[in-house]
Amino acid sequence: MTEISSNESETNNVEPPEVKLTAPNLSDSEKTEESTIDIDLSEKWLVVAKNRRVYREWEALTNRYPQNCYRCYQDLCTSPTTRKQGCVFPLKGKAYKGVWEYEVASGDRVYYIPNTEKLKVIIYYAGKHISPAPKP
Repeated sequence: MTEISSNESETNNVEPPEVKLTAPNLSDSEKTEESTIDIDLSEKWLVVAKNRRVYREWEALTNRYPQNCYRCYQDLCTSPTTRKQGCVFPLKGKAYKGVWEYEVASGDRVYYIPNTEKLKVIIYYAGKHISPAPKP
């Protein structure tokens, strides 16, 4: 019996048109103690973009704020439903049921839906802060 690697199981959990996200690459000068912390793989969530457009938006965001996006990615992989005052919180209202907002920078946000059963986070918007928040 062959074992399935965790990468294959993650790939099987990505449903088209979703695209699996990866952490931004940080240069040596951008790395901090915080960015070198290892993640407990038993509790790691799969983070995906809803589609290729969202994936491109995420990539553009990582180019503008690599450290902030790295921290965002780490938080989404480990604890996407943990509130951080003024930075990470669930949205209110019927239209936003299950939706969370992550403030990457003062003018940029990531909106996502965590699925606790599949340990999967689906990012459906990454970019400039718009009002009202985009609906999933």
